[in-house]
Amino acid sequence: MSITNEAELAGMKKASEAVAHTLKEMTAYAQPGMTTKQLDDYGACILARFGAKSAPYLTYGFPGHTCISVNKEFCHGIPSASRVLQEGDLVNIDVSAELNGFWSDNGSSIVLGQDVNGHQKLVDASKEILHKAIRNIKGGVRISEIGHLIEAEAKKHGYRVIKNLTGHGVGRSLHEEPANIACYKDPFSRGRFRKNSVVAIETFISTTSSYAQTLKDGWTMVGNRGGYMPQHEHTIVVTDGMPMILTEANGVWN
Repeated sequence: MSITNEAELAGMKKASEAVAHTLKEMTAYAQPGMTTKQLDDYGACILARFGAKSAPYLTYGFPGHTCISVNKEFCHGIPSASRVLQEGDLVNIDVSAELNGFWSDNGSSIVLGQDVNGHQKLVDASKEILHKAIRNIKGGVRISEIGHLIEAEAKKHGYRVIKNLTGHGVGRSLHEEPANIACYKDPFSRGRFRKNSVVAIETFISTTSSYAQTLKDGWTMVGNRGGYMPQHEHTIVVTDGMPMILTEANGVWN
């Protein structure tokens, strides 16, 4: 969507506050020995406290309130009463929701407890790249140039990017135009970021894979060549200068 008045900005801020605080509280609550369903149920309670409704459930009938992906699951992981979190797991939590007609989206990957599996370097790279990408977004900048920046930074760290997972517009629904804010320089993309537009910027930084594929459950995605992929995401408003980061309260960069 494009912000046209103060009421719309206020609505986006409230929806973004709901998802940001839910994500922050879920990452703090997660611990070894807990199931991903327990973590999802906790997130559902926080969303309800804000009066917000799960976006993936409303939009796609997703079997959970939030997406929780563990280790080699890249994204869209289904919360499960049989999936028990372990020390050192790479855990991605993606929280999106609707509140009073406005939709917002954010996500974060964390290493659970001690980094016994050596994932922290990858997680830190993803967060750093997201920060750099957002700092370079303003009205008029080509979307493909931000994708180029993300891919170049990933390569500097020794990683790849996933080419069939992208950021997107958001605001009046979960996914809007621009539909494909890729993490690489798409030669066919001619779009530019527009001032006052609301977009969800995501990093998909991978150790070995370049594409994600869906498992038989119809939701969970993994790498075509295996490996690991953290995801970090903010919903922002594009301006003439530094973007307004609506989900900054999620603590991704803390």
